[in-house]
Amino acid sequence: MDSLTHTLTAVALSHAGLNRKTRFATLAMIVGASLPDIDLASRIWGSATYLKYHRGITHSILGVTVLAALLAGILYFWGRKAPPPKRPKPPLSAPWLFMTCWIATASHLLLDFSNSYGVRPFLPFSGRWYAWDIMFIFDPLLLALLVMGLGIPALLRLISEEVGARKPDFRRGAVFSLCCLVALWGLRDFAHRRVLGLLDAHTYYQENPQRLGAFPSPSNPFAWRGVVETESAFHVLPANALERDVDAAHAQAFHKVEASPALEAALNTRTAEIFNDFARFPAARVYEEDDGFTVTLRDLRFTSLTPGRQGFLMEVELDKSLRVRSEAFSFFGAGRRREF
Repeated sequence: MDSLTHTLTAVALSHAGLNRKTRFATLAMIVGASLPDIDLASRIWGSATYLKYHRGITHSILGVTVLAALLAGILYFWGRKAPPPKRPKPPLSAPWLFMTCWIATASHLLLDFSNSYGVRPFLPFSGRWYAWDIMFIFDPLLLALLVMGLGIPALLRLISEEVGARKPDFRRGAVFSLCCLVALWGLRDFAHRRVLGLLDAHTYYQENPQRLGAFPSPSNPFAWRGVVETESAFHVLPANALERDVDAAHAQAFHKVEASPALEAALNTRTAEIFNDFARFPAARVYEEDDGFTVTLRDLRFTSLTPGRQGFLMEVELDKSLRVRSEAFSFFGAGRRREF
């Protein structure tokens, strides 16, 4: 999920009750909720390296536990040397501080698991990806609910200061925000299962589905993009959980290419190995040109139904002797060929 959603969720968790358990709980929640994204530093080595290491060990159960322990240790050491608070605060508690830090880092893992990109929670023992596929990377509806739940109590506190009334606390708003998060997860999970059922009920060009995927839209919890793999092709089509059926006859087909020396040479590159480890629905194309070949791979999880908006593209250029001239990966499909 985006950084703001992680932060607001952490604030809600803190004000729901954790900030009454130990001093520095809110600080621990805010820092801990973003700490797993330290792997963003891998971007400086290029997009393919970033794809390999992003949501890696820092997004695993072991990783978030280690990060929580380090953060708790730093905050506890600093907190013992900090001056006493001017207003009454809960005492500094090492066990509760560690628990708060772990909840913060674990919340990051859970939120990232809810979207289609996924996480590898069992690293370094298993590199398998897991994804719930119910939330968009940036979900405006969830963000609005979090802002409303935390923002309204803040506004009421400002008003109460003006009129001299008793200040309301943030706890009810925080609990409201968390309940909205869980309710939205439930709604999207129901819609996701419904769409998968609709997709599975059809044949596609007289072929039965082998694998299915349904991926959310950013604002409408009932609108999804379906991806169906059959023996000869991938099929991409819109689906709505409120409708009785999907239009399988007009699905956009991405036919699987036959094995070839050019494709094999491209798949043996480092970038292709990284991409194939991540991609769930990799669709390949091989273009023969005057001076060689261009091989592209897309993960259809991130392919838009809108022309010209394609994402997660790997491109390898080969000469006539099948030697690699260049290899690259882009999250935004910035290849030479705009149409796939």
